[in-house]
Amino acid sequence: MPKMTTKLLGTAAIAGVMAVTTAVPADALDRIRWQVPMSFASTLTALGDAMPWVADQLRAASDGAIDLRVAEPGAVVPALSIFENVSDGNIDAGYSWMGYEWGTVPAAALFGATPFGLESVEFLAWMTHHGGQELLEETFHPLNVHPILCGTISPETAGWFRNEVPTVEDLQGLRFRAAGVGGEIFQEFGMSVTLLPGGELYQALETGTLDATEFSLPTVDEQLGFYQVADYLYLPGWHQPSTNQYLYINLDVWNGLEAQTQAMFNMACMAANAYAIARAEALQGAVITRFEERGTNVRTYSDEQIAAFYDAAQVVMARNSERDEMFGKVYASMMEFQQELRPWKEMGYLPRDWQTRIGE
Repeated sequence: MPKMTTKLLGTAAIAGVMAVTTAVPADALDRIRWQVPMSFASTLTALGDAMPWVADQLRAASDGAIDLRVAEPGAVVPALSIFENVSDGNIDAGYSWMGYEWGTVPAAALFGATPFGLESVEFLAWMTHHGGQELLEETFHPLNVHPILCGTISPETAGWFRNEVPTVEDLQGLRFRAAGVGGEIFQEFGMSVTLLPGGELYQALETGTLDATEFSLPTVDEQLGFYQVADYLYLPGWHQPSTNQYLYINLDVWNGLEAQTQAMFNMACMAANAYAIARAEALQGAVITRFEERGTNVRTYSDEQIAAFYDAAQVVMARNSERDEMFGKVYASMMEFQQELRPWKEMGYLPRDWQTRIGE
């Protein structure tokens, strides 16, 4: 065969391969136009702004093929009903904290936040390398929902109180807003616990409908103005050492997506976990300083109070594990990993108060 012909054939073959390679992504990527309602306002730092960030990344990475239109709370469906609307197929997808639906799906509370449980990085480790994702799907696929962990953030504040609560006895009879299994633990101390959306909490504190509330990170609490209507901020957030948001996708819709589209969602949400925890950690110290400068009484619970909360948590966790098989299964898996991790956590890192210990 003449040399020129060989070159031409080679060039033609390479062009053919290039045509195939460039065509596959376009053919394999779904064109998506979803409205994605959220439980939190997009203006709430690290809590509500991760999903808009994900939407922007997916739109850019897919050259517009995946176009998610984030909707503010209440604009499409009520803020606390996203899960059921995705499950019923009324909407293709939604974004929420996993825990609001724990009354119907008890294990949801654990995936959203586990009192005295895994912190954000530990939770990611459990989800990706210790069976958490498999348990997540086992819990939610029968309900026609495919959840993707899509934003994990630092501990919440433990609560904003109108009056000081130096002992657990001072909690008796207080009207308190709390969500998830933490709310049930607070009830063990005689608190009257109710669940209200974030947008209603300022007025409830101001008017005395609530005596106290927990909601989210210091940055979010600042944006909601709690420091203006409650004089005492308590830490640490033992009831929610990590706060985990999920992109809920209707399972039938998810199963109908091409593998490449699914991979893009998974990658964008894994990136969102890094984005959210970095953003959360970056901002909280300065906010606590601002609270103190404005006159907020920032308190930490005493060792005696934390011990009482822990003992009550063991009672509540055992009760719910006995009531619901999946709750018990998920909780046992988390606690086994927490125990396995303990030598590394206790010896691999500097103690959090190491500077105080050495007099810095």
